[in-house]
Amino acid sequence: MGSVHILEHPLLQHKLAILRDENTGVRDFREVVSEIATLMCYEATRDLPLQEVEIKTPVATDRFQVLAGKKLAIVPILRAGLGMVDGILTLIPSAKVGHIGLYRDPETLEPVEYYCKLPNDIAERDIIVLDPMLATGGSASAAIRFLKNYGCKNIKLMNIIAAPNGIERIQKDHPDVEVYCAAVDKCLNDHGYIVPGLGDAGDRIFGTK
Repeated sequence: MGSVHILEHPLLQHKLAILRDENTGVRDFREVVSEIATLMCYEATRDLPLQEVEIKTPVATDRFQVLAGKKLAIVPILRAGLGMVDGILTLIPSAKVGHIGLYRDPETLEPVEYYCKLPNDIAERDIIVLDPMLATGGSASAAIRFLKNYGCKNIKLMNIIAAPNGIERIQKDHPDVEVYCAAVDKCLNDHGYIVPGLGDAGDRIFGTK
């Protein structure tokens, strides 16, 4: 089974509490989502390979470790995943960005694809899929399936908040995918929203509520 990494760093938990507050405005919500994505990216990229290179400092020449040139891509699930992109690019500015557009059918709660645009070399890249909320897991599972259909093999999923249902769905459908989240909440309500959660992440990021 793919691992689930619950990132309980105090800074993450503090910022997550700000997101949960219904009184947090659009500007602050958007900024904190980006900050959380940056902090989570630090953990999700902990296994990036390194190589030694020779560098001359002002004092001496020696060998030091740098990233081994691994190609990375981030793929936000539209639209809420867009709120996490800049936070990731802060740490990995050379990463390419793909987009997958999905919406949940209000009756079945299953994902429907309406947009997919990926880098030409996506199959050669390590991928982090971004979506603030992992509720039923249907959208994330579908997005990962699309990527696998393009030949992608090394995929991670990054969510700010997850529900047990969503984690179970990803582990069942994609046991090779590691999940990174800042919290696992109690359950889903009758409308498929995470409880206690933080509401609709997309509406709160873009001010469309």
